Amino acid sequence: MSTSQISSSNARLRTVALLSALSASIAITGCQTMGAQEKGTATGAGIGAIAGAILSSSTGGKAGTGAVVGGVAGAVIGNIWSKKMEDQKRAMEQATQNTGVQVSQTPDNELKLNIPSDISFDSGKADIKPELRKVLDAFAQGMTQQPNTLVRVIGHTDSSGSDAINDPLSLSRANAVRNYLSDRGVTSNRVETLGRGSHEPVAANTSAAGRAQNRRVEIFMREPAPAQKS
Repeated sequence: MSTSQISSSNARLRTVALLSALSASIAITGCQTMGAQEKGTATGAGIGAIAGAILSSSTGGKAGTGAVVGGVAGAVIGNIWSKKMEDQKRAMEQATQNTGVQVSQTPDNELKLNIPSDISFDSGKADIKPELRKVLDAFAQGMTQQPNTLVRVIGHTDSSGSDAINDPLSLSRANAVRNYLSDRGVTSNRVETLGRGSHEPVAANTSAAGRAQNRRVEIFMREPAPAQKS
């Protein structure tokens, strides 16, 4: 490698280091002054800016351009936990009291409902039980008031039976939830459905209690962070 090439390479490395330190400083300062619902967006933008700068420098491009592109990409990553999301969480906690449904906020700012089998579906069936209908009615009402939210429904089974039975059954249960929400005003293109069969157990399938925990439906609701213009 020639002396000029070594000098150019060293210059790019110094630029990357400087941009990384600057982006980290901005991210830290911003997080100290913003609310919790804004942190996910800012963090994504900061990470995107650093990644963009490093990518541009490592390929010989203009570091400034790479930082802008990376920042825009990072800004659209993540979800926000708005007041409406908090209100929906509280409403679902009230609607699911004494039902066994677990309501929580995930680390990536999704509202999660973990619905056990005893109130969701009978064994081998994809027909929604009356107990689950009450929960979904409250959930649908919240979604119609928050048009920016998206939902992912994941069906799970225990290990009884074969994958040829469990995989489509778990998807049918997720689709049943989507169809129920659609009948109550939630457009189907806002709801993603997945069937995981018995592939993601949360307990051992060696006992009846463990199998009951694995037979579940998980509903995730999120409010995507808006893209931020540079």
